[in-house]
Amino acid sequence: MKITFPGGLKVLAEYKGFNIMTDQPAFSGGDGSAPAPFDFFLVSIGTCVGIYIKSFCAQRNIDTQNIVITQKMETNPQTRLIGKISFDIHLPEGFPEKYRDAIIHTANNCAVKRHMINAPEFEYNLFIGDET
Repeated sequence: MKITFPGGLKVLAEYKGFNIMTDQPAFSGGDGSAPAPFDFFLVSIGTCVGIYIKSFCAQRNIDTQNIVITQKMETNPQTRLIGKISFDIHLPEGFPEKYRDAIIHTANNCAVKRHMINAPEFEYNLFIGDET
């Protein structure tokens, strides 16, 4: 992944052939032209839960057309960080009862969540000049 700064408060990540632009909202001095980096973090959690549920259903030939997941975040007033993330999984009428508990278990296995619980080590190295 390569990170560059194309102007203003925009930050561009080039990753696996994709250009992923971020910006800060106008109230933070940005243009609001793209999601903020933290927005992508939250989206990665929700879409991870989504792909786990989608894969679970695909393995059992269950249609996902009418499944909707609503993600809600609650801020901890002391830390001013997110203290709780809740997922409401709306299943359509006729969803097989025998798989309802398994859907929760499947969602709970999301790799993004597991990485948050078992956080990686972070390391920062400085280079001067053209050493990229």
